Parts: sequence; C-alpha cells; structure tokens
Amino acid sequence: MPLIRVTLLEGRSPQEVAALGEALTAAAHEALGAPVEAVRVIVEEAPADHWFVGGRSMAERRASPS
Repeated sequence: MPLIRVTLLEGRSPQEVAALGEALTAAAHEALGAPVEAVRVIVEEAPADHWFVGGRSMAERRASPS
C-alpha cells in the first residue's frame, strides 16, 4: 500500500488539491502497479509564515520580494 505525502503552501483551491490527489494516485498505480484502492495520499498545507526559503518565511518573501 503506497503512501504519498505532499506538503504545499496553503492557498490552493479544494479542486486543485483534489486534482493533485487524483494525479498522484494514478501515477502510483501506473508506476508501481498498485491497485488504486490501495494508494493513500496525504496533502498537508503549511502557512506561509511557517515555510522558509533561505532563512526568510514565504510570507516575508511575498511581502518584500527582494
């Protein structure tokens, strides 16, 4: 039973998250031959002030890109 975990910055629509879950399920089925019913996908969303790149939060980077 494959388990796929994905962490994204929050802000995507429920439809986008669902499309990602469906696409990842299909990819695991195709690549591994796992039955679709056995594939698990967990999508976690992190707030921008909890996601850091180069020591700066994404919230800060968005507010001041340079």
